[in-house]
Amino acid sequence: MATNDGTRADTIAAIAAAILIALSATVGAILNATGQPVHITTPPIFATVSPHVSWSTPVALAIAAATVWYGPAVARTLPWRRLLLAGWATSVAWILALAMVDGWSRFANLFAKPSEYLSDVPNAPPWNDFLPTFAGRIVDGQPDSWAIHVAGHPPGAFAFFVFLDRIGLHGPAAAAIVVVLLGATGCVAVAIAIRALDSEAMARRAMPFLVLAPTAIWMGVSADAMFLAVTAWGVALLCLRSTFAAIAGGLLLGASLYLSYGFVLLAIPALAVLVARRSLRAALLASAGAAAVVLAVTVGGFAWWEGYEQLVIRYNQGVGGLRPDGYWIWANFGALALATGPAVAAGLRRTRVRRGIVVPVLAALACVVVASLSGMSKSEVERIWLPFAAWLLASCALLPAAKHRRWLAVQAGAALLLQHLLITQW
Repeated sequence: MATNDGTRADTIAAIAAAILIALSATVGAILNATGQPVHITTPPIFATVSPHVSWSTPVALAIAAATVWYGPAVARTLPWRRLLLAGWATSVAWILALAMVDGWSRFANLFAKPSEYLSDVPNAPPWNDFLPTFAGRIVDGQPDSWAIHVAGHPPGAFAFFVFLDRIGLHGPAAAAIVVVLLGATGCVAVAIAIRALDSEAMARRAMPFLVLAPTAIWMGVSADAMFLAVTAWGVALLCLRSTFAAIAGGLLLGASLYLSYGFVLLAIPALAVLVARRSLRAALLASAGAAAVVLAVTVGGFAWWEGYEQLVIRYNQGVGGLRPDGYWIWANFGALALATGPAVAAGLRRTRVRRGIVVPVLAALACVVVASLSGMSKSEVERIWLPFAAWLLASCALLPAAKHRRWLAVQAGAALLLQHLLITQW
């Protein structure tokens, strides 16, 4: 007699996510058409409809097909360290293959746009003046106001690109490649965390889903891929049982506060994994590491809370202040569902099980809920929430192993369809 393994409920969860996407797209289009704009042209994601193919299309199809067909078996049998290397390499290839569908010139000039970080690199002050002068240039309307992305983040994000330029990695192409190479390590960090919190078997089950996801579309077009790597390693290190890892994790999470103001929410997954570990010592060491970063930056001339006050002013000066809360507070999750793929909805349905992997998954879910309720995340979350989405992808490991190929095919199909149908606006 056939047993009920929950696959029907998984399918229903994926369909519910599709309905949410369709509803957010329909309502957004109606609001735009009736003079109540949501201030993006293709809700719920920041993109334009532009069907296209390129020389990279068959490359992306080949990577997807190989990962769907061989990924679960390779993840199950490859020696652990080689699996981590293979996961990173496949992630890099998948991100770049999708990015090249839009062409090398777009990828190579990504960070050269007037709104992006590199546009302000020539205007960056010497390092000794960098922190003290940063907050004073956030608000728009001044002769020396920062570009949108520089102003929208604490100084750490901009400092990263200034650093690349000053060590000789000049130009947007070099910056884009570095961001992709770093961002792709996020799957490695999440897998290591799952192994520590749950089991190696569960981490192996998760790896193909961490690699082959629609999130790769935005990993190839935004600095948030680098943010994902920093935050994922910060949380992952807290999952390991060593003094060095606890301090290093705290240092990275403290540094992440200066990549995005929203990363104050990382206190949720950090606390969750430390509670799961039941280690007061690790919590104290991590807290000391994070506090040391905050103290150093504050003494250096930038107060996080003062920067945030200036950010709120800049946010309301731009289109962010015009986007309607009543729509985006729920439509954000339509964008997140598009970015993470149908398998995540099915995986989240299974987080009722009592396993260690559930801890960071539910903590990341709590982060995006709080972020949406804050009113400071309205649209563009398919990019902004990448550091949280990485942990949501891990929930796919909870799906029945016999169905992994099927769900990976769905994930790959969703990514390929989106990348060939839309042009993201970054």
